[in-house]
Amino acid sequence: MSEPEKHLSRALDPRSLRGLAHPLRIQLLRALRRYGPATASQLAERLGESSGATSYHLRQLAAVGFVEDDPTLGKGRERWWRSAQQGTSLDETLHKNPDPEVQGAIEVYLYEVATIHTQEMNTYIGTRHDWDEEWHGASDMSDFTLRLPAEKLRELNEKVHELIDTYRDTADAPGAERVRVHLHAFPQQED
Repeated sequence: MSEPEKHLSRALDPRSLRGLAHPLRIQLLRALRRYGPATASQLAERLGESSGATSYHLRQLAAVGFVEDDPTLGKGRERWWRSAQQGTSLDETLHKNPDPEVQGAIEVYLYEVATIHTQEMNTYIGTRHDWDEEWHGASDMSDFTLRLPAEKLRELNEKVHELIDTYRDTADAPGAERVRVHLHAFPQQED
């Protein structure tokens, strides 16, 4: 799948968060974003699930606008799905929502995203020698400890997001490869 011309992202609200917060739904959306349009059967094979389960969860994702039919593909009764956006963000106001269902959905969502990030890093570590040598020094797994108030952490996150957005137009540059950038910024208890 080629990189989208424009990176569309969706901020979660209580309804869409509850609709997304299921491990298989998150995996389905991730697969469509990474590999492009697919049928429920193709996704079932890729994820090791039944086509009935993937079909059901795709319809649930469609009901809250994360996936949609791809009218350019398929013949007859074959239904192709595509991601409606390339990114998802968790709106800060959701953390303050008193609804226990919303809070439970946040937990599922955050744990699934953290698991995916860990899997992606582990895959890179296990396959890093498969990449040309120029990539070895280009990758980074740094960590930093800062002392910041909450508003400065928000500011830092916004600035990092803005910086990352300035690199989106280099997808067609010679030698460009798909690169994942994870940002994990959270408070930590003192020991």
